[in-house]
Amino acid sequence: MTDRTDTAVLAADSVDLVRGGRYLLRDVTLRISPGEHWVLLGANGAGKSTLLSLLGAVEHPTHGTVHVLGHQLGRVDMRELRAHIGHVNPRHRLDAPLTVTDVVLTGLTSTPEILARWEPTQGQRDRADSLIGLLGMTARADARWPNLSQGERGRALIARALMPEPSVLLLDEPATGLDVAAREQLLTALDVMRTEHPSVASVLVTHHLEEIPTTTTHAALLRDGQMLAAGPVSDVLTTSRVSECFDHPVTIGREHGRWTARSGVPVAAAPG
Repeated sequence: MTDRTDTAVLAADSVDLVRGGRYLLRDVTLRISPGEHWVLLGANGAGKSTLLSLLGAVEHPTHGTVHVLGHQLGRVDMRELRAHIGHVNPRHRLDAPLTVTDVVLTGLTSTPEILARWEPTQGQRDRADSLIGLLGMTARADARWPNLSQGERGRALIARALMPEPSVLLLDEPATGLDVAAREQLLTALDVMRTEHPSVASVLVTHHLEEIPTTTTHAALLRDGQMLAAGPVSDVLTTSRVSECFDHPVTIGREHGRWTARSGVPVAAAPG
């Protein structure tokens, strides 16, 4: 097991990932420190979720090195490593009609359902209640999964990911399928969570700028598996860089900490 001497919780160094002779990632370098909140942006197929799978100790790189929580992939038990990573997947499959509280408690066992003969301690139940409250879900704690809205499920999954007190939280397009109100509730909950857990780093994948929380500190732009830019969010999310990333002219704006993108192509005047 190889430990890094720097303080990065996640680090990719000159990483390639090749499948079937095709490069999904090429020469990607990224370093994420405790308390930083990153957004990975890029068009569909740019490599965002692929990079997240490396950072989440799910995949190995073909070339280069990836360090997760100080340990190099390939020299560490990846299952043990994943126990210290919170992963929020909006496509989380759940067949049993568990309550919100039970769903959150499964974050301790990394299983879709409560394990037979496993009983959480009172301290663990108290933590689940606290996280459910933090995510604004106390009134729905006893509601069952099939009866939750997509937005409520998203917030419950964030609470679930936080149960094992992870050092890093990975969110793969958490606002997928949400309407405007549910999206705003989710983003507010993320901002609150980040304030209450200042040492936890996070990485959020999206291809919509309006889905970036106000507490985001850093951004990375991916195009065709390559890193175009990475660094402080205000330095990376510029009109020229985002236009290049999406291969389309857009104008980037920011108001009250939230980002917008508008087409840079003038709209032709209607005939008079």
